[in-house]
Amino acid sequence: MAAHVLELLVERGETVAVAESLTGGMVAAEITAAPGSSRAFRGSVTAYATDLKRDLLGVDGALLAERGAVDEDVARAMAEGVRAALGASWGLSTTGVAGPDQQDGKPVGTVFTAVVGPHGGTTCRALSFDGDRAEIRRRSVTGALGLLRDELAGNARRKDKEHDGGNGCLQP
Repeated sequence: MAAHVLELLVERGETVAVAESLTGGMVAAEITAAPGSSRAFRGSVTAYATDLKRDLLGVDGALLAERGAVDEDVARAMAEGVRAALGASWGLSTTGVAGPDQQDGKPVGTVFTAVVGPHGGTTCRALSFDGDRAEIRRRSVTGALGLLRDELAGNARRKDKEHDGGNGCLQP
């Protein structure tokens, strides 16, 4: 899927940057494993610690204090922050709980991924996975790349206007 995403970006003359938490750099690794990735991949920030989400990606500290790092608005802010920080056309993010324990009151397998494009408007997708830590992280990578692919292809599922850059998060 990464090769397809890169192909779409190159066709459009656009780039992507990634902000990762639970995936710990796996999205960036998947993208850079594809030949020619340097034509569209700007870079990534692995902001595993909550304070790095605030300090490097510009996620609002009050939001993090109120809701924790596993939240749709945090995913959205991470995508927006990495896009701005790394000068990319598109920003993509992942945040969630890979386990073994719940975090911020969210059960293991809760994942939020978000993407923001060159014209603003952030789309977020809430995912829920079963499995062990490795499986949840692997499926999160696929989910994030799938969301970006859908946005690039222009056919992401939207239930209403709120999901087109609003405050909602698409549910699978």
